Amino acid sequence: MNLADALDIHARARPSHPALIEGDRVLTHAQFAHRVRCMAAWLRGLALPADQPVGICLRDTAQHVVALYAVARAGIAILPMDVRWTAEEQRNVATHFGACLVLIEPDMALLPGLRCVQPEEADEAGIVFASDAEAPFVLSLSSGTTGRPKGPLIAHRHFLARFRTHWINLGLNGRDRFICATPLYFGGGRTFAMSVLFSGGTLILKPPPCAPEDLIACVASEQATSLFLVPTQFRRLLALDDAALAPLRGLNLLFSSGAPLSPDERVAIRDRLCPRFFEYYASTEGGGVSLLTPDDIATHGQTVGRPVFAVEVEVVDAQDQPLPPGDTGLLRYRGPACATAYHRDPEASAEAFRQGWFYPGDLASLDADGFVTLRGRQKDMIIRAGINIYPPDIEAALNAHPAVAESAVLGWPSREFGEEIAAFVRLTAACEPEALLAHARTLLPRPKWPRAVFVIDELPRNSGGKVVKRELALRLTPPEL
Repeated sequence: MNLADALDIHARARPSHPALIEGDRVLTHAQFAHRVRCMAAWLRGLALPADQPVGICLRDTAQHVVALYAVARAGIAILPMDVRWTAEEQRNVATHFGACLVLIEPDMALLPGLRCVQPEEADEAGIVFASDAEAPFVLSLSSGTTGRPKGPLIAHRHFLARFRTHWINLGLNGRDRFICATPLYFGGGRTFAMSVLFSGGTLILKPPPCAPEDLIACVASEQATSLFLVPTQFRRLLALDDAALAPLRGLNLLFSSGAPLSPDERVAIRDRLCPRFFEYYASTEGGGVSLLTPDDIATHGQTVGRPVFAVEVEVVDAQDQPLPPGDTGLLRYRGPACATAYHRDPEASAEAFRQGWFYPGDLASLDADGFVTLRGRQKDMIIRAGINIYPPDIEAALNAHPAVAESAVLGWPSREFGEEIAAFVRLTAACEPEALLAHARTLLPRPKWPRAVFVIDELPRNSGGKVVKRELALRLTPPEL
C-alpha cells in the first residue's frame, strides 16, 4: 500500500477525531486527509518526473506534515531538507540527490539552478492515486556527523515495517496523543509523527526552540500520552526539580533515540521523569534496531537493549565472521525495514550494504542474552600505540565527575603514539582541567588517560542531537607540534 492510503481509511472511519494539533488549530482526520489529497493533486498537476525526489524545506508546521504525506500520496520520494541549513547547504543537497522541485516558505530565497515553489493545493476530485508498496517513499538522510549526508532510498514497504515495530515494541498506536518536539526534518521526528497519523492517532506539534517548562505545560494541557525526545532535551529536563517534572509521570510512553544516553541518565529519566521510559536505538538506513525497556535499565543499563521485532543483529570481525558474546567488533543487522543501498552513492553503498546486512559503522558487543552494548563509531575509535581505545569508556569516566554535564572524546594526531586522546567537556560547575584529568586517571588504565581536557560552553550538535566531533577536531593541533 501507499502509506497515505491509511489517511483515507481514518477519514471515513473516524472523521472527527483530531489528527493534528498546532497551537489552537486542530485538523480532524477528515480535514487532514483532504488537505493531503489536494496538495498531492497539485503536485500531480506539475507533471513531475516520478524518479526524482521533491525537497521539503519547510518549517515545523502543519503544512510541513501535510507536505510529507502529499508527496508520498503523489508517488514521489521525499527529500528532507532543513530550513536551518544555509542556502548553499540546501542547494548542494538538493542538487546532489537530483530534486526536481523544492517546497519552500514564502520568505525563503530561491536556490540557484533549482525549481523552488511554495506549497499549494488543487481540486482532488476525480484523481486516482496509485498504491505501490515498492514505490520510493523517502531519501532518509543520515544525520551528517561525518560529512555530507548519505541518502538511502526507502520504499513504502520499508516504512510500514518500521511502523509495525512502533506498534509491537513501543506500543505507539491510534489511541496516542503524541507530542512531536523535534524537527520534522530529523528522521526521528518525521518518522514518529507520520507513524502516529498512519495509526489514526493525534499528532501535537511543539517544535524547538521550546523551553523545558513549556514542553511540560504542553504535556499537561494537551493530555499527551507519548513523547519522543533526543538526549539534549532530556538533560535540560533533568535540570528541573521533581515538582516541575510531575506532569511527565502520567505519560504512557516516554522514549529517546538519536544518540545513546549514559547509564546514570537512563536511571534518572526513568525514576524522575517517567517510569515508562524506553531507549530506542535506530538508524535512518535500517529503522529500529534495539530497545532498552524500563525493567532492563536496572540490570542492563549500560546497553541499548535487545533487538526489536524481526531484526537480526550480529557483531563481526574484520572478515565479517560473528564474534563470541562479549567481544567488541562491527555491528551489523538486517530486517524488513532496512534499505539496500544509498541513492547515487555506489561507493558508500558497497561499504555499508553487504550480503543482505547493513553495517552502520558502530562498534558494539553482544552478550549471550542478546543485549547490545555500543562502543562508539568505527571511525571514532582511537588507536594509541597500537591499542584500540573506545571513546565512550573515557566519556563515562569524565561524566562521573560531579562538575561535568557531558563530554566528547576524540583522537588527537601524535608523532609518538599515532593518536593521543583529547576530551572536550561542558561543565555545570567551575572545575579546572587538571582536576578532571586527575579524576579520569583514577578510573581509567594508563593507555586511556586523556592527553588534555578542554572546557567548552556547548558541544556542537546536528539536528538529531548527535555531537559533531569533526567540528571539535578542527580545534586541535598535533600535540607535539
